[in-house]
Amino acid sequence: MAASRGDGGPAEWAPGPGPEPDPGEEFEVVDRSQLPGPGDLPSAVRRRAAAEGWSAPILTLARRATGNLSASLGSALRAAEGPDSADGAARAASKCQMMEERANLMHMMKLSIKVLLQSALSLGRSLDADHAPLQQFFVVMEHCLKHGLKVKKSFIGQNKSFFGPLELVEKLCPEASDIATSVRNLPELKTAVGRGRAWLYLALMQKKLADYLKVLIDNKHLLSEFYEPEALMMEEEGMVLVGLLVGLNVLDANLCLKGEDLDSQVGVIDFSLYLKDMQDLDGGKEHERITDVLDQKNYVEELNRHLSCTVGDLQTKIDGLEKTNSKLQEELSAATDRIFSLQEEQQQLREQNELIRERSEKSVEITKQDTKVELETYKQTRQGLDKMYSDVWKQLKEEKKVHLELEKELELQIGMKTEMEIAMKLLEKDTHEKQDTLVALRQQLEEVKAINLQMFHKVQDTESSLQQKDEVIASFEEKISQIMSSMKQMEERLQHSERARQGAEERGRQLQRELGGRSGVLQEQLSQLQGQCSSLEKELKSEKEQRQALQRELQCEKDTSSLLRAELQQVDGLKRELRALQDEKAELQKVCDEQEQALQEMGLHLSQSKLKMEDIKEVNKALKGHTWLKDDEATHCKQCEKEFSISRRKHHCRNCGHIFCNTCSSSELALPSYPRPVRVCDSCHSLLLQRCSSTGS
Repeated sequence: MAASRGDGGPAEWAPGPGPEPDPGEEFEVVDRSQLPGPGDLPSAVRRRAAAEGWSAPILTLARRATGNLSASLGSALRAAEGPDSADGAARAASKCQMMEERANLMHMMKLSIKVLLQSALSLGRSLDADHAPLQQFFVVMEHCLKHGLKVKKSFIGQNKSFFGPLELVEKLCPEASDIATSVRNLPELKTAVGRGRAWLYLALMQKKLADYLKVLIDNKHLLSEFYEPEALMMEEEGMVLVGLLVGLNVLDANLCLKGEDLDSQVGVIDFSLYLKDMQDLDGGKEHERITDVLDQKNYVEELNRHLSCTVGDLQTKIDGLEKTNSKLQEELSAATDRIFSLQEEQQQLREQNELIRERSEKSVEITKQDTKVELETYKQTRQGLDKMYSDVWKQLKEEKKVHLELEKELELQIGMKTEMEIAMKLLEKDTHEKQDTLVALRQQLEEVKAINLQMFHKVQDTESSLQQKDEVIASFEEKISQIMSSMKQMEERLQHSERARQGAEERGRQLQRELGGRSGVLQEQLSQLQGQCSSLEKELKSEKEQRQALQRELQCEKDTSSLLRAELQQVDGLKRELRALQDEKAELQKVCDEQEQALQEMGLHLSQSKLKMEDIKEVNKALKGHTWLKDDEATHCKQCEKEFSISRRKHHCRNCGHIFCNTCSSSELALPSYPRPVRVCDSCHSLLLQRCSSTGS
């Protein structure tokens, strides 16, 4: 489908089969006849690069592309002229046409990328939107994305836009969400073609155009909704396209989307840009320089990525170190506060130690003075004590003899005492156990009494409720009997009224048969009979209503009677429980009586054991005596409280064991533990005499 321009320019053609393309989808193909010949070549090239010849490889690529495009154009025209050809030939022709279009687009993409890279390296600056090779690259990229695109029909018309596949990138790659949102938010863009062009601009500026298209090509099952199977994006040329676009990551593009009319731009390929001067591409030195620069830039970008990663790691480490530093500072402040408090405590302890040291030194001086005074008194008393020592030694020998006799008697008393203590302990254990059992039995008695009271109250409540329910049941039974009698009367009335109605009907029929001619009289009688029948029917209706009401009341009474029967059953169950509880009460009463008898017997045994214990204690007191005080422990007489001296000697009371002077322990008395009368204090003497007199009486 070719369209010629009015100014005699080149023809315009859109690749791919299908309906006629939109105006925004056209691109220009330069005809071979319009290319400069060998004679006109220097003048044509002089306007662009001032050189002598053409670049052979680029010229051959351009010629091959134009030849392929013209061949595909001819095949498309032949397919349009012969619609009656076979389907197989049409499919083969369409496949061949799609293959030729893919090859042409790939050649044009290679040329556009190569020219774009060369121009960028020669200029040595960032590319703007006005840069011609960059504009031609976007045109070729747009045609590649439109190749084999399916047409979507709607009620407005046909829609053929490449922005639909690009929207899938947002779902497959979350990094592309920013591009999609910014494209949608641009107010100048009103068509899908303009949004797709803006998306390509932003992806190139991000240097991720190849990555996003690779994600699309890896998910061909999603692209099949938008592209034909023979489309460039669905075939192997798609991966080649991605590989070509990777080289554009070295470019720095600065494209401003505001003010750009992306909706109405016409995508026309200008082949004149790709016809270069021989001197610009003479030899492979410049190509080697380009590859070296590209390698260096890739290396620098990799270094930047690694450095950014290391910077992020170092930043996280710095944050962690700052946190730990803040924690350590807090701990240090707490430690310094603790050190200050400990220093204050240490100062206070030093002051206390100095006070204690001063007090101890004063006390030591006082004790030294006291010891000096005591030494002087000791030297004075030593002389008198030496004289007394001989006398005391003699007395000591006599007392040793007496002491040995007393030790023998003590051993006997100790044996008796141990036996009595064992017997006392056994009796105390028995009494404690019996007291515990008494307490437990009393608690059980109290619990049984409380349970009996509760059961008695429950029995009284159930009996009162039973009486009330019996009265209610009797009243309900009376009501039921009355209702049944009234029901019987109503049924009799109904039967009587039905019989009367049947008799009246029979009479009416007989009268109609017999007195056919006497119609007037009979009509009056019939009217009277009809009135009677209507009255009877009214009575019947009223009786039926009364009967229904009585049936309802009877149903209610039956429900109440069923409830009362259920309650009666519950009352019977309560009576059974009451009988069982009464049986338990009787058994517990028996147990309680037995326990009371046992308690009484144990009380008698306890009283007897207590009497025995008192007797044993009295005997033990008489036998064991009191503790025998040592001579060093007593310094004063127990009774007169006078201090002992050389003239006032110490004497033990053989009954209580305390030490008395000679005047307070001059009396002697015969004790059961001693065979002869021994020294006893005055208080023990009077006490023992009273006991002897009480026992004798």
